[in-house]
Amino acid sequence: MCGIVGIVGNAPVSERMVEALKRLEYRGYDSAGIAVIEDGRIARRRAPGKLENLRAVVAESPVDGVTGIAHTRWATHGVPNEANAHPHIAGSVAVVHNGIIENFAELKAELIAAGAAFTSDTDTEVVARMLDHYRCAGMAPREAVLAMLARVTGAFALVILFEDRPDTLYVARFGPPLAVGYGDGEMFVGSDAIALAPFAHGISYLEDGDMAIVDRDGVEFCDFAGNPVSRRRQPLQLSSMLIDKGNHRHFMEKEIFDQPEVISHTLGHYCDFASERVAVDGDGIDFSRVSRLQIAACGTAYLSGLIGKYWIERIARLPVEIDVASEFRYREIPVSKEDLALFISQSGETADTLASLRYCKESGARTGALVNVTGSTIAREADAVFPILAGPEISVASTKAFTCQLALMASLALRAGRERGTLSEADERLMVHQLSEVPRLMSRVLHDVQPKIERLARELSRFHHVLYLGRGTSYPLALEGALKLKEITYIHAEGYAAGELKHGPIALIDENMPVIVIAPHDRFFEKTVSNMQEVAARDGRIIFITDESGAKASDLKTMETIVLPDMPEFIAPMVFSLPIQLLAYHTAVFMGTDADQPRNLAKAVTVE
Repeated sequence: MCGIVGIVGNAPVSERMVEALKRLEYRGYDSAGIAVIEDGRIARRRAPGKLENLRAVVAESPVDGVTGIAHTRWATHGVPNEANAHPHIAGSVAVVHNGIIENFAELKAELIAAGAAFTSDTDTEVVARMLDHYRCAGMAPREAVLAMLARVTGAFALVILFEDRPDTLYVARFGPPLAVGYGDGEMFVGSDAIALAPFAHGISYLEDGDMAIVDRDGVEFCDFAGNPVSRRRQPLQLSSMLIDKGNHRHFMEKEIFDQPEVISHTLGHYCDFASERVAVDGDGIDFSRVSRLQIAACGTAYLSGLIGKYWIERIARLPVEIDVASEFRYREIPVSKEDLALFISQSGETADTLASLRYCKESGARTGALVNVTGSTIAREADAVFPILAGPEISVASTKAFTCQLALMASLALRAGRERGTLSEADERLMVHQLSEVPRLMSRVLHDVQPKIERLARELSRFHHVLYLGRGTSYPLALEGALKLKEITYIHAEGYAAGELKHGPIALIDENMPVIVIAPHDRFFEKTVSNMQEVAARDGRIIFITDESGAKASDLKTMETIVLPDMPEFIAPMVFSLPIQLLAYHTAVFMGTDADQPRNLAKAVTVE
């Protein structure tokens, strides 16, 4: 969610901070602001809405300095307006903050009783007021920050600027990610390595319970008790070119069309196509010794895990339990040392998923992280890391990360089957060969179906409610299709297992209810067609997503039929993801919504 940037520079920083914030727009936000030391005083500019609004404010009332902090806010406490935008200032201190201060109400009451006057509705202002209170009581900046950290509870990444320390930033982390970047005579702070990529050539990640003091000469790390700690410096290799939209209108469109290439990287990492065998990395995991697999994730990542459950149980005969991480962490699931727990997260920072991982580690289970950001907290804390290798995904609505997660889950299913002796060598070779065909099929689908889907999107935009149906692995795709449509078009959509239609949802069917049916010509096809007939008998408007064999086998009248090439059942979820992504995207474009940054949503959800 919120984005943080801080610079202790040797040249003006305002424009660079705004540019760095722009690289964090994908995280989702509703206001933005900067604060710099100018002529010995803290100067601040803030604006609700997009970064262009902040640019306009700064252009009208310029401000600059060589040390500053900046922020994009995703509202948790208080409406999105200028007063609630970060940075927050109290006296001679400015603060930016990601996360939630859980005991802010108690602390706020104490500060008001001591004479503090609050000007916002945010929890963050409590931090600024507390620091100002400690400084007025005679504490030095370092002692004031440590005293504040001893009082606050919750999840937070903080960057603090003191007026009388114009060349220093004080930072702290407990939960949301935060990193320090190393430049040439300059130092940087950011909530995401992407923000620091154009400036820094090295990076150190703060761990939970870390505080750091950053100046031009370097950084000093300590824990919240003030004891020195050491954090590894590592190269920063992200290229600014990686987040260019190119010739596409939106990052989402670019990322949809990136999929044939990026999924080939994922599959090439986990499969040896020359020998047609899955690769076994030295990660210390032996599926033959696993009695049960636990999977936890959120949103789209959860749905990739649900498809993975179908694959793993069928191919490897390994029982799989999966839950959304926000429920997993509180269900007090019995976990044993014979269990393997996998946690799926594009960002690797999802708060509920991270908490679920820690629960399983405390219970003695081995843990694995399926992440796109290998330097993330989830990756660092897991016993084994499985990078999905999708590259930076900027659009809030996940597309290429989802299909790369599927590619990885498919590879792990084959590996588990091989190690457990449930998959013959011949079947392994056949299925690895099938995986090798996914990039080609994806390229063909993107070329073939785009024009028809663009036309269909215009018609779909007239409706207010949509149902998605599917069976087998197409059921999670129905859930994913509905999720994509509602999050970027704001059309109400629901996904159902096709067999559940008659157990309630069929009451909604009439001529004003489009029903999108995802049905490759697989072992479930005939039963799914029966459900389509139930829809047709009630004048429902059917959008049929199938393959060439499925189109030939059904003579039902449809609102539209999207025909994909025939393909093996095993790989269909990856390829059939594309039309549901394109349909949501083009409907959003036609309706004029922001496909990359839909309202109220954030890319990395680092609060509960």
